[in-house]
Amino acid sequence: GRVTYELMASFWPTPTAAKMMPVVAAGMNSMPKIVFSSTLERADWNNTRVIRGGLTAAIREMKSEIGPDLVILGSGTVIAQLARESLIDEYQLVINPVVIGSGRTMFDGLPSPQQLRLTTTRSFPSGRIFNCYESAR
Repeated sequence: GRVTYELMASFWPTPTAAKMMPVVAAGMNSMPKIVFSSTLERADWNNTRVIRGGLTAAIREMKSEIGPDLVILGSGTVIAQLARESLIDEYQLVINPVVIGSGRTMFDGLPSPQQLRLTTTRSFPSGRIFNCYESAR
């Protein structure tokens, strides 16, 4: 959504991003990007288009096309809407060892539990843990 887009667009095209993570910055700046938003009027970041409304229909159409996998970065409201429609095939989650005491869930509004199957896990010296899950449907 718009909030994630604005956050990413304010960092990845900058010289700081290119210096800190040149390979990631190059990929982020060159890849096609889609922002689902009802409030964003236009997107100025390279290779970005805005889709206003019709999220699930647009994703169903994109998933039926031949091409690279789709990736959602952030955007909890987008994730929640797609999860409700069983349109997410894989979840890649990074668990950070920080207790914040409040916040929102990216699975808000699911009518019933969705079973996931752990396929990959990796821990890092920082305490972070990467888990990859497939939908068990």
